[in-house]
Amino acid sequence: MTQDVEMEEQQQQPSNSTTSSSPSTLHHLKEIASLIEFGAYAKEARRIVRAVRLTMTLRRKLKASVLSAFLNFALSAGSEPFNRLISYLPKEDEQEMEVDSVTSVTQVPAKHPLLELEIYCYLLVLIFLIDQKKYNEAKTCSSASIARLKNLNRRTVDVLASRLYSYYSLSYELTGDLAEVRGNLLALHRVATLRHDELGQETLLNLLLRNYLHYNLYDQAEKLRSKAPRFEAHSNHQFCRYLFYLGKIRTIQLEYTDAKESLLQAARKAPAAALGFRVLCNKWAVIVRLLLGEIPERTVFMQKGMENALRPYFELTNAVRIGDLELFKSVAEKFSSTFTTDRTLNLIVRLRHNVIRTGLRNISISYSRISLADVAKKLRLDSENPVAEAESIVAKAIRDGAIDATLDHANGWMVSKETGDIYSTNEPQIAFNSRIAFCLNMHNEAVRALRFPPNSHKEKEGAEKRRERQQQEQELAKHIAEEDDDEF
Repeated sequence: MTQDVEMEEQQQQPSNSTTSSSPSTLHHLKEIASLIEFGAYAKEARRIVRAVRLTMTLRRKLKASVLSAFLNFALSAGSEPFNRLISYLPKEDEQEMEVDSVTSVTQVPAKHPLLELEIYCYLLVLIFLIDQKKYNEAKTCSSASIARLKNLNRRTVDVLASRLYSYYSLSYELTGDLAEVRGNLLALHRVATLRHDELGQETLLNLLLRNYLHYNLYDQAEKLRSKAPRFEAHSNHQFCRYLFYLGKIRTIQLEYTDAKESLLQAARKAPAAALGFRVLCNKWAVIVRLLLGEIPERTVFMQKGMENALRPYFELTNAVRIGDLELFKSVAEKFSSTFTTDRTLNLIVRLRHNVIRTGLRNISISYSRISLADVAKKLRLDSENPVAEAESIVAKAIRDGAIDATLDHANGWMVSKETGDIYSTNEPQIAFNSRIAFCLNMHNEAVRALRFPPNSHKEKEGAEKRRERQQQEQELAKHIAEEDDDEF
């Protein structure tokens, strides 16, 4: 028995050492609070950006007991923000509460807490409530945080405020009350414009566009987008969202060329971790390219992690490429629920004409002369008078330049002309011009993204200054690299 007891003690020792060696979630939150405090006093917003990014890594580890202990540390006990936030948290087991209270006693809470810390506590509690699917409590908590933010005008709060705006809209969207916050979002956008809060303007503009598009109010979304102030993007994530919403608006307005450029740019600029966002961008981009008469490459549908999600659009593309109207209808019916969820069903209805035109182009290439009745059979037109419909389709295709043929109305024939040399036209020049313009735009964006130390050409730095500058450049490069891996 004594040997068994000794063995148990020996087995317990390494486990205790491992738990003590790894810092707790509460310890990480206190380090983040010190980082926010340093950033607030030094007026460095990038410190607070880093604090928010570190918080997202701890999101899954947040518990009610840990949050209550952190509130005791960051806020004055008995204050109005403390009482309000602690009321949203559910009561955990008494043992966990006692452990956290003991650890919190060792840290003396601030008598006059920073406003940045108070807003950060609102953000923590709101994230916890949304993750726990307590959406009604999240609505009340987000409304209280927005009411508190209206009285603050500090640039160090802008980063935290932009996150709160996003979760404020998300909490109302999850409860189906997204239309209720539209007026508040417009008022907040106006206040952010007056305060020159550009990050807040970016976030609120995207939230308003999402609000309008959620209820299919595309005209109002375009009016807001066209009249909103424009400036250089501060957040890559918000810029990607803006490009996606702009692509959706342009698609509905039949401006397919601009929509394609915006959607592809959004998918290209999105971080690799934002898989769902990139899938959605590719879905809309595929539909837009089909509406333009293009056939996307197979590699678009074979991207890592997107094969299953893009499978319905791959079969749809195959039907459009072949020009088979019956196959197109069967694919549209088979995946109608998926297209309805993606809100692309109304765009797929527009593709019917493209399918017919593609089939007609294949017929014109294969036959030098064919009767309109055979054209109707090959296109599988199911109208009351298929010959008349085929004649109108052929006439419209000839007028639009889709096929190079003539229509013999007397004999009921479609006579195709010989295919000419494409290099004798301006199409190669147009293709090369678009590629060169794309490369030049990418070069200009890369040049604008370069960062240089101030007055580097005027001052001759010593060894100590050079080491300090190199250390700052390394921190800045690490900060930029971590921004791309942030939660999307």
